[in-house]
Amino acid sequence: WRQQSVAEMLSDPSLALLRPDGSTASAADLKGKKIGLYFSAHWCAPCRAFTPTLAETYLELTGQGKDFEIIFVSSDKSQSQFDEYRTEAAMPWLSVPFDSALRAKLQT
Repeated sequence: WRQQSVAEMLSDPSLALLRPDGSTASAADLKGKKIGLYFSAHWCAPCRAFTPTLAETYLELTGQGKDFEIIFVSSDKSQSQFDEYRTEAAMPWLSVPFDSALRAKLQT
């Protein structure tokens, strides 16, 4: 037995990530892109201060057509904190669903 790499986890055909509009993205949507994992939480003041800067950079890069994607991996304690943070911060990138087994795997 060996632990899956992050690349293997993100290329799993059953992968379902949340888009800002609530629809889902799949592993195929990530193909060929450089991926940044953003570990953050509603309760983390430095994270909350950094998120707007990251969002601005993300929008600038994707607006230039760069093959780049950020995936939010929440360290929140509840679904409601996760939902509130994504909405309040207007995160323009994908998110690992709060109740996803993938979230737990990425945090280990």
